[in-house]
Amino acid sequence: MERDLHDGAQAQLTALSLKLGMAEQLAGDDEPVRRMVADARASASTALEGLRDIVRGIHPPVLAERGLSGGLEELVLAAAVPVRLSADVPRALPAPMESALYFTAAELITNAVRHSGCDRIDLEVLTRGGQIRMTVRDNGAGGAVPRPGGGLEGLRRRLVVLDGKLAVESPSGGPTVITATVPFGS
Repeated sequence: MERDLHDGAQAQLTALSLKLGMAEQLAGDDEPVRRMVADARASASTALEGLRDIVRGIHPPVLAERGLSGGLEELVLAAAVPVRLSADVPRALPAPMESALYFTAAELITNAVRHSGCDRIDLEVLTRGGQIRMTVRDNGAGGAVPRPGGGLEGLRRRLVVLDGKLAVESPSGGPTVITATVPFGS
């Protein structure tokens, strides 16, 4: 269901928002039309964010059955490029934390495959010093930048709810290294 929402309605709303942005530019000096298109674009963005919130709230069955490590194993097996996984996490994590980390990993892997031109990804998840640290490295072109309303900013907001953080290192030419940290009992 999460994939259907992501690839279906979410993709359509994103395309609609892009088309409205182009229409806004074409409106030129016609201020009433520009305002109407800008309002429609804002509504599409709000609907997209609402849909993303729903998608984030879905707890994948694999997490209930196999925990975060098992969920990540399934993610890497389904990836379009080889992903090396190293995971050292407790079996029992709070469900919201598991979901947030799982969906963060899923989106970072998907983004690396789609946008970086990489042919290899490393995913490492460790529990150390009172926190869970997840690092995704790819050997792609780099240039990933968190932007307001963008995917990386959405991931950051997802983690902030858990007092977590997202750090992005992605110089032009690569590699991209994105680290998510979430506090977890010592």
